[in-house]
Amino acid sequence: MGLRKRSFCPKMSETKNWYVVYTKPRWEKKVSGLIARKGLEVYCPLNKVRRRWSDRYKVVEEPLFKSYVFVHIAEEDQIRIRLTDGVVNFVYWQGKPAVVRPEEIQVIRRFLKEYEDVVARPLGVTPGQRVRVKTGVLMDSEGLVVKVWNQRVYVQLEALGYELSAQFEKTNLEPVL
Repeated sequence: MGLRKRSFCPKMSETKNWYVVYTKPRWEKKVSGLIARKGLEVYCPLNKVRRRWSDRYKVVEEPLFKSYVFVHIAEEDQIRIRLTDGVVNFVYWQGKPAVVRPEEIQVIRRFLKEYEDVVARPLGVTPGQRVRVKTGVLMDSEGLVVKVWNQRVYVQLEALGYELSAQFEKTNLEPVL
């Protein structure tokens, strides 16, 4: 009885998505270059900012999103990205690497082409906004933001016909669309 050598070729997906990669601080440009050298598509949005030195002004390019770059890869390439120097991890959403729509990447590109000195600020939760708890005992409960104070958010949770108020970390809440 002869042994037959079986070749194993994993099924490669041709579907590519844009993912967000979290980098070490101030490594955005370097990580972008390292990923590009691997033959993978990467986008590090650069913002033109006018900086003043003691004797002159100069326009420099700085990453728009601190510690983030975007990669356009197939799911199988995620390990190659993780093994890149300066990469901390992918940004996750609901337990999976967050996927960014191609239209959003195009909007960022067009915006940066048209404007200089752009400021990017993360959206926060605001009073009156509906949110969902992401983790913990109250996971998947929805409520209304009552107050935002420092790094804490106070949410009214409507459950069992009662209004319960609870204090949450901002990172434990997501907007309800």
